Amino acid sequence: MRVILHSDLNAFYASVECLYKPELRNIPMAVCGDPATRHGIVLAKNELAKKSGVKTGEAIWQALAKCPLLEIVAPQGHLYLQYSQLVRSIYEEYTPYIEPFGIDECWLDLTGAERSGVEIAEEIRRRIKYEIGLTVSIGVSFNKVFAKLGSDLKKPDAVSEIREENFRTIVWPLPIRALLFVGRQTEKKLGAINVRTIGDLVRCGPDFLRLRLGKAGLMLWHYAMGLDRGEVASSGAYPQVKSIGNSMTAARDLYTESEVKQVLMRLTDEVASRLREQELCCTTVQISLRDSELFSWERQCKLERPTQCSAIILAEAMTLYKNDKRSNRPLRSLGVRTTDLCRVGNSQQISYLPELQEEERWLRLERTLDSLRCRFGNKAVLRACLMSD
Repeated sequence: MRVILHSDLNAFYASVECLYKPELRNIPMAVCGDPATRHGIVLAKNELAKKSGVKTGEAIWQALAKCPLLEIVAPQGHLYLQYSQLVRSIYEEYTPYIEPFGIDECWLDLTGAERSGVEIAEEIRRRIKYEIGLTVSIGVSFNKVFAKLGSDLKKPDAVSEIREENFRTIVWPLPIRALLFVGRQTEKKLGAINVRTIGDLVRCGPDFLRLRLGKAGLMLWHYAMGLDRGEVASSGAYPQVKSIGNSMTAARDLYTESEVKQVLMRLTDEVASRLREQELCCTTVQISLRDSELFSWERQCKLERPTQCSAIILAEAMTLYKNDKRSNRPLRSLGVRTTDLCRVGNSQQISYLPELQEEERWLRLERTLDSLRCRFGNKAVLRACLMSD
Protein backbone atom coordinates (compact mmCIF):
# COMPACT_ATOMS: atom_id res chain seq x y z
CA MET A 1 0.00 0.00 0.00
CA ARG A 2 1.20 3.51 -0.79
CA VAL A 3 2.29 5.78 2.06
CA ILE A 4 2.02 9.50 1.24
CA LEU A 5 2.75 12.38 3.60
CA HIS A 6 1.70 15.99 3.22
CA SER A 7 3.68 18.41 5.35
CA ASP A 8 2.36 21.93 6.00
CA LEU A 9 4.44 24.44 7.99
CA ASN A 10 2.18 26.26 10.43
CA ALA A 11 1.76 30.03 9.89
CA PHE A 12 5.05 29.86 8.05
CA TYR A 13 5.89 33.53 7.45
CA ALA A 14 4.73 34.56 10.91
CA SER A 15 6.62 31.70 12.58
CA VAL A 16 9.88 32.63 10.85
CA GLU A 17 9.47 36.25 11.97
CA CYS A 18 8.97 35.09 15.56
CA LEU A 19 12.30 33.25 15.46
CA TYR A 20 14.05 36.59 15.00
CA LYS A 21 11.68 38.60 17.19
CA PRO A 22 10.63 36.36 20.11
CA GLU A 23 8.64 39.21 21.65
CA LEU A 24 6.06 38.71 18.87
CA ARG A 25 5.15 35.22 20.11
CA ASN A 26 2.89 36.49 22.88
CA ILE A 27 1.02 39.19 20.96
CA PRO A 28 -1.26 39.03 17.92
CA MET A 29 0.88 39.67 14.83
CA ALA A 30 0.57 39.39 11.08
CA VAL A 31 2.95 39.53 8.15
CA CYS A 32 1.46 42.02 5.70
CA GLY A 33 2.31 43.63 2.40
CA ASP A 34 3.04 47.32 2.00
CA PRO A 35 -0.08 49.47 1.55
CA ALA A 36 2.03 52.11 -0.21
CA THR A 37 2.68 49.66 -3.04
CA ARG A 38 -0.91 48.38 -3.09
CA HIS A 39 -0.09 45.08 -1.43
CA GLY A 40 -1.73 45.87 1.91
CA ILE A 41 -3.12 42.42 2.69
CA VAL A 42 -2.47 39.82 5.38
CA LEU A 43 -0.01 37.19 4.13
CA ALA A 44 0.21 35.18 7.36
CA LYS A 45 -0.78 35.52 11.00
CA ASN A 46 0.01 33.80 14.29
CA GLU A 47 -2.43 31.85 16.42
CA LEU A 48 -3.35 34.82 18.63
CA ALA A 49 -4.31 36.89 15.58
CA LYS A 50 -6.22 33.92 14.18
CA LYS A 51 -8.25 33.65 17.40
CA SER A 52 -9.17 37.33 16.98
CA GLY A 53 -10.68 36.56 13.60
CA VAL A 54 -7.83 37.80 11.37
CA LYS A 55 -7.81 35.95 8.05
CA THR A 56 -5.14 35.48 5.41
CA GLY A 57 -5.85 37.54 2.31
CA GLU A 58 -7.94 40.26 3.90
CA ALA A 59 -6.95 43.93 3.85
CA ILE A 60 -4.92 45.37 6.70
CA TRP A 61 -7.71 47.75 7.70
CA GLN A 62 -10.09 44.79 8.01
CA ALA A 63 -7.61 42.93 10.21
CA LEU A 64 -7.07 45.98 12.43
CA ALA A 65 -10.83 46.44 12.82
CA LYS A 66 -11.02 42.92 14.27
CA CYS A 67 -7.81 43.17 16.27
CA PRO A 68 -6.76 46.78 17.06
CA LEU A 69 -3.60 45.58 18.88
CA LEU A 70 -2.39 43.62 15.85
CA GLU A 71 1.35 44.03 15.26
CA ILE A 72 2.14 44.49 11.55
CA VAL A 73 5.43 43.03 10.23
CA ALA A 74 6.83 43.51 6.72
CA PRO A 75 7.59 40.32 4.73
CA GLN A 76 11.14 39.08 4.12
CA GLY A 77 10.90 36.77 1.14
CA HIS A 78 14.57 35.75 1.07
CA LEU A 79 14.34 34.60 4.70
CA TYR A 80 11.26 32.45 4.06
CA LEU A 81 12.94 30.81 1.07
CA GLN A 82 15.99 30.05 3.19
CA TYR A 83 13.91 28.31 5.86
CA SER A 84 11.88 26.45 3.25
CA GLN A 85 15.13 25.01 1.92
CA LEU A 86 16.28 24.05 5.42
CA VAL A 87 13.07 22.10 5.98
CA ARG A 88 13.40 20.55 2.53
CA SER A 89 16.87 19.25 3.47
CA ILE A 90 15.27 17.25 6.31
CA TYR A 91 12.71 15.73 3.94
CA GLU A 92 15.49 14.63 1.60
CA GLU A 93 16.93 12.40 4.31
CA TYR A 94 13.82 10.21 4.11
CA THR A 95 12.88 10.05 0.42
CA PRO A 96 13.89 11.37 -3.02
CA TYR A 97 10.21 11.78 -3.90
CA ILE A 98 9.36 15.29 -2.69
CA GLU A 99 6.82 17.45 -4.51
CA PRO A 100 6.41 21.06 -3.33
CA PHE A 101 2.95 22.62 -3.11
CA GLY A 102 3.92 26.20 -2.44
CA ILE A 103 6.83 27.44 -0.34
CA ASP A 104 5.55 25.88 2.91
CA GLU A 105 3.94 22.60 1.81
CA CYS A 106 5.29 19.35 0.36
CA TRP A 107 4.14 15.85 -0.47
CA LEU A 108 6.49 12.98 0.36
CA ASP A 109 6.20 9.41 -0.94
CA LEU A 110 7.40 6.92 1.69
CA THR A 111 6.06 3.77 0.05
CA GLY A 112 8.29 0.82 0.91
CA ALA A 113 9.84 2.41 4.00
CA GLU A 114 10.75 0.05 6.83
CA ARG A 115 8.82 2.08 9.40
CA SER A 116 5.20 3.20 9.33
CA GLY A 117 4.22 6.54 7.83
CA VAL A 118 3.01 7.82 11.20
CA GLU A 119 6.32 6.99 12.90
CA ILE A 120 8.33 8.81 10.23
CA ALA A 121 5.90 11.74 10.24
CA GLU A 122 6.27 12.12 14.02
CA GLU A 123 10.05 12.03 13.68
CA ILE A 124 9.99 14.70 10.95
CA ARG A 125 7.66 16.88 13.03
CA ARG A 126 9.97 16.68 16.07
CA ARG A 127 13.11 17.37 14.02
CA ILE A 128 11.66 20.44 12.33
CA LYS A 129 10.55 21.76 15.73
CA TYR A 130 13.85 21.22 17.58
CA GLU A 131 16.39 21.66 14.76
CA ILE A 132 14.78 24.62 12.96
CA GLY A 133 12.30 26.05 15.45
CA LEU A 134 9.14 25.77 13.32
CA THR A 135 6.04 23.67 13.82
CA VAL A 136 4.43 21.55 11.14
CA SER A 137 1.19 19.62 10.62
CA ILE A 138 1.53 16.37 8.68
CA GLY A 139 -1.14 14.24 7.06
CA VAL A 140 -0.48 10.55 6.41
CA SER A 141 -2.61 8.62 3.95
CA PHE A 142 -2.68 6.31 0.92
CA ASN A 143 -3.00 9.11 -1.67
CA LYS A 144 -2.04 12.76 -2.14
CA VAL A 145 -5.55 14.19 -1.77
CA PHE A 146 -6.24 12.61 1.60
CA ALA A 147 -2.71 13.32 2.84
CA LYS A 148 -3.31 17.01 2.10
CA LEU A 149 -6.69 16.86 3.81
CA GLY A 150 -5.10 15.11 6.81
CA SER A 151 -2.57 17.88 7.35
CA ASP A 152 -5.51 20.29 7.82
CA LEU A 153 -7.32 18.16 10.42
CA LYS A 154 -5.17 19.15 13.39
CA LYS A 155 -3.22 22.40 13.64
CA PRO A 156 -0.68 23.34 14.80
CA ASP A 157 2.12 20.81 15.44
CA ALA A 158 0.30 17.53 14.86
CA VAL A 159 0.20 14.33 12.81
CA SER A 160 -3.09 12.91 11.46
CA GLU A 161 -3.64 9.66 9.60
CA ILE A 162 -6.41 8.77 7.16
CA ARG A 163 -6.42 5.05 6.31
CA GLU A 164 -8.14 3.24 3.49
CA GLU A 165 -10.43 1.43 5.90
CA ASN A 166 -11.63 4.52 7.80
CA PHE A 167 -11.53 7.42 5.33
CA ARG A 168 -15.32 7.42 4.85
CA THR A 169 -15.85 8.05 8.57
CA ILE A 170 -13.25 10.84 8.70
CA VAL A 171 -13.55 12.51 5.30
CA TRP A 172 -17.17 12.37 4.21
CA PRO A 173 -18.64 14.44 7.11
CA LEU A 174 -16.19 17.31 6.39
CA PRO A 175 -17.37 20.48 4.61
CA ILE A 176 -16.94 20.38 0.84
CA ARG A 177 -14.36 23.22 0.96
CA ALA A 178 -11.94 20.83 2.72
CA LEU A 179 -11.49 18.83 -0.49
CA LEU A 180 -8.48 19.70 -2.65
CA PHE A 181 -9.25 22.10 -5.53
CA VAL A 182 -12.69 23.07 -4.21
CA GLY A 183 -12.42 26.87 -4.18
CA ARG A 184 -14.92 29.58 -3.46
CA GLN A 185 -16.67 29.44 -6.83
CA THR A 186 -16.91 25.63 -6.90
CA GLU A 187 -18.24 25.67 -3.34
CA LYS A 188 -20.88 28.17 -4.45
CA LYS A 189 -21.92 26.02 -7.43
CA LEU A 190 -22.16 22.91 -5.28
CA GLY A 191 -24.05 24.78 -2.58
CA ALA A 192 -26.66 25.70 -5.20
CA ILE A 193 -27.47 21.97 -5.55
CA ASN A 194 -27.36 21.46 -1.76
CA VAL A 195 -23.94 19.79 -1.66
CA ARG A 196 -22.50 20.92 1.68
CA THR A 197 -20.21 18.05 2.70
CA ILE A 198 -17.85 15.67 0.92
CA GLY A 199 -20.36 12.89 1.62
CA ASP A 200 -23.06 14.90 -0.19
CA LEU A 201 -20.72 15.08 -3.19
CA VAL A 202 -20.23 11.31 -3.19
CA ARG A 203 -23.97 10.68 -3.07
CA CYS A 204 -24.52 12.83 -6.18
CA GLY A 205 -22.70 10.24 -8.26
CA PRO A 206 -20.17 10.75 -11.07
CA ASP A 207 -22.67 11.12 -13.92
CA PHE A 208 -24.64 13.92 -12.28
CA LEU A 209 -21.48 15.80 -11.23
CA ARG A 210 -20.03 15.56 -14.70
CA LEU A 211 -23.27 16.94 -16.09
CA ARG A 212 -23.18 19.91 -13.69
CA LEU A 213 -19.42 20.62 -13.48
CA GLY A 214 -17.90 18.85 -16.46
CA LYS A 215 -14.60 17.00 -16.05
CA ALA A 216 -13.93 18.87 -12.82
CA GLY A 217 -17.02 17.31 -11.24
CA LEU A 218 -15.86 13.82 -12.17
CA MET A 219 -12.39 14.55 -10.81
CA LEU A 220 -13.80 15.74 -7.46
CA TRP A 221 -15.95 12.63 -7.17
CA HIS A 222 -12.88 10.43 -7.69
CA TYR A 223 -11.02 12.43 -5.04
CA ALA A 224 -13.86 12.05 -2.53
CA MET A 225 -14.00 8.29 -3.19
CA GLY A 226 -10.30 7.89 -2.42
CA LEU A 227 -9.51 6.95 -6.03
CA ASP A 228 -6.73 9.49 -6.57
CA ARG A 229 -3.59 7.79 -7.89
CA GLY A 230 -1.48 10.86 -8.56
CA GLU A 231 2.24 10.23 -8.24
CA VAL A 232 4.56 12.31 -6.07
CA ALA A 233 7.19 13.90 -8.31
CA SER A 234 10.84 13.22 -7.59
CA SER A 235 12.87 15.99 -5.97
CA GLY A 236 13.90 18.62 -8.50
CA ALA A 237 11.48 17.45 -11.17
CA TYR A 238 9.19 19.97 -12.83
CA PRO A 239 5.54 19.12 -13.43
CA GLN A 240 4.30 19.45 -16.99
CA VAL A 241 3.37 23.10 -17.51
CA LYS A 242 1.11 24.69 -20.08
CA SER A 243 2.17 28.28 -19.50
CA ILE A 244 4.68 30.41 -17.60
CA GLY A 245 3.79 33.94 -16.56
CA ASN A 246 4.23 36.71 -14.05
CA SER A 247 2.29 39.83 -13.09
CA MET A 248 2.60 42.79 -10.75
CA THR A 249 0.64 45.72 -9.40
CA ALA A 250 2.58 48.97 -9.77
CA ALA A 251 3.25 51.32 -6.87
CA ARG A 252 1.40 54.02 -8.79
CA ASP A 253 -0.74 54.23 -11.93
CA LEU A 254 1.21 53.95 -15.18
CA TYR A 255 0.51 56.70 -17.71
CA THR A 256 3.33 56.65 -20.25
CA GLU A 257 4.73 54.08 -22.65
CA SER A 258 8.14 54.24 -20.97
CA GLU A 259 6.62 53.42 -17.57
CA VAL A 260 4.76 50.45 -19.05
CA LYS A 261 7.93 49.27 -20.78
CA GLN A 262 9.85 49.29 -17.49
CA VAL A 263 7.28 47.01 -15.87
CA LEU A 264 7.05 44.72 -18.91
CA MET A 265 10.84 44.51 -19.02
CA ARG A 266 10.97 43.30 -15.44
CA LEU A 267 8.19 40.77 -16.03
CA THR A 268 9.62 39.38 -19.28
CA ASP A 269 13.08 38.99 -17.70
CA GLU A 270 11.52 36.80 -15.00
CA VAL A 271 9.35 34.81 -17.42
CA ALA A 272 12.18 34.19 -19.89
CA SER A 273 14.49 33.12 -17.07
CA ARG A 274 11.95 30.50 -15.94
CA LEU A 275 11.59 29.28 -19.52
CA ARG A 276 15.35 28.78 -19.78
CA GLU A 277 15.49 27.14 -16.35
CA GLN A 278 12.98 24.52 -17.47
CA GLU A 279 14.47 24.24 -20.98
CA LEU A 280 11.27 25.42 -22.63
CA CYS A 281 10.41 27.75 -25.49
CA CYS A 282 7.13 29.58 -26.08
CA THR A 283 5.27 30.23 -29.31
CA THR A 284 2.58 32.56 -27.94
CA VAL A 285 2.93 35.74 -25.86
CA GLN A 286 0.02 37.12 -23.86
CA ILE A 287 -0.29 40.32 -21.86
CA SER A 288 -2.95 41.15 -19.28
CA LEU A 289 -3.79 44.72 -18.30
CA ARG A 290 -5.89 46.28 -15.56
CA ASP A 291 -6.66 49.99 -15.53
CA SER A 292 -7.15 52.37 -12.62
CA GLU A 293 -10.89 51.56 -12.59
CA LEU A 294 -10.04 47.83 -12.17
CA PHE A 295 -11.27 46.91 -15.65
CA SER A 296 -9.19 43.99 -17.00
CA TRP A 297 -8.48 42.71 -20.50
CA GLU A 298 -5.94 40.53 -22.34
CA ARG A 299 -4.17 40.49 -25.69
CA GLN A 300 -2.03 37.78 -27.29
CA CYS A 301 -0.14 36.96 -30.48
CA LYS A 302 1.64 34.03 -32.13
CA LEU A 303 5.39 34.19 -32.64
CA GLU A 304 7.09 33.42 -35.92
CA ARG A 305 9.26 30.83 -34.16
CA PRO A 306 9.64 29.41 -30.63
CA THR A 307 11.82 31.42 -28.27
CA GLN A 308 13.04 31.74 -24.69
CA CYS A 309 14.69 35.10 -25.27
CA SER A 310 13.59 37.98 -23.06
CA ALA A 311 14.30 40.56 -25.77
CA ILE A 312 11.94 38.85 -28.23
CA ILE A 313 9.17 38.38 -25.65
CA LEU A 314 9.48 42.02 -24.54
CA ALA A 315 9.27 43.28 -28.13
CA GLU A 316 6.07 41.28 -28.74
CA ALA A 317 4.57 42.40 -25.42
CA MET A 318 5.25 46.04 -26.28
CA THR A 319 3.73 45.59 -29.74
CA LEU A 320 0.58 44.17 -28.16
CA TYR A 321 0.41 47.12 -25.77
CA LYS A 322 0.95 49.74 -28.49
CA ASN A 323 -1.67 48.20 -30.78
CA ASP A 324 -4.28 48.04 -28.05
CA LYS A 325 -7.09 50.58 -28.39
CA ARG A 326 -7.18 51.13 -24.64
CA SER A 327 -3.42 51.82 -24.32
CA ASN A 328 -4.13 55.46 -23.40
CA ARG A 329 -5.76 54.46 -20.10
CA PRO A 330 -3.73 54.72 -16.87
CA LEU A 331 -2.79 51.16 -15.87
CA ARG A 332 -2.67 49.74 -12.37
CA SER A 333 -1.29 46.25 -13.04
CA LEU A 334 0.33 44.30 -15.87
CA GLY A 335 1.01 40.65 -16.59
CA VAL A 336 3.02 38.67 -19.14
CA ARG A 337 2.31 35.03 -19.93
CA THR A 338 3.94 32.64 -22.41
CA THR A 339 1.95 29.67 -23.72
CA ASP A 340 2.09 26.90 -26.34
CA LEU A 341 5.32 25.67 -24.80
CA CYS A 342 7.75 23.17 -26.32
CA ARG A 343 11.09 21.65 -25.39
CA VAL A 344 14.25 23.42 -26.52
CA GLY A 345 15.54 20.38 -28.42
CA ASN A 346 12.32 20.23 -30.45
CA SER A 347 12.35 23.88 -31.43
CA GLN A 348 15.90 24.93 -32.26
CA GLN A 349 17.38 24.85 -35.74
CA ILE A 350 20.60 26.12 -37.26
CA SER A 351 20.18 29.32 -39.24
CA TYR A 352 22.36 32.07 -40.66
CA LEU A 353 19.57 34.65 -40.85
CA PRO A 354 20.74 37.92 -39.22
CA GLU A 355 17.71 38.14 -36.89
CA LEU A 356 18.31 34.61 -35.58
CA GLN A 357 21.99 35.30 -35.02
CA GLU A 358 21.03 38.46 -33.11
CA GLU A 359 18.60 36.43 -30.98
CA GLU A 360 21.33 33.89 -30.24
CA ARG A 361 23.64 36.69 -29.05
CA TRP A 362 20.89 37.94 -26.71
CA LEU A 363 20.38 34.40 -25.40
CA ARG A 364 24.08 33.97 -24.61
CA LEU A 365 23.97 37.22 -22.64
CA GLU A 366 20.76 36.26 -20.80
CA ARG A 367 22.12 32.81 -19.86
CA THR A 368 25.21 34.50 -18.43
CA LEU A 369 22.96 36.77 -16.37
CA ASP A 370 21.02 33.70 -15.19
CA SER A 371 24.20 32.11 -13.85
CA LEU A 372 25.29 35.33 -12.11
CA ARG A 373 21.90 35.81 -10.47
CA CYS A 374 21.79 32.17 -9.41
CA ARG A 375 25.18 32.55 -7.73
CA PHE A 376 24.92 36.05 -6.26
CA GLY A 377 21.17 36.73 -6.02
CA ASN A 378 18.44 38.12 -8.26
CA LYS A 379 19.58 41.71 -7.76
CA ALA A 380 23.24 41.04 -8.56
CA VAL A 381 22.82 42.36 -12.12
CA LEU A 382 20.02 44.76 -13.05
CA ARG A 383 19.11 46.74 -16.13
CA ALA A 384 20.03 50.39 -15.61
CA CYS A 385 16.50 51.58 -16.43
CA LEU A 386 15.08 49.41 -13.62
CA MET A 387 17.20 51.13 -10.97
CA SER A 388 14.99 54.23 -11.05
CA ASP A 389 11.80 54.59 -9.00
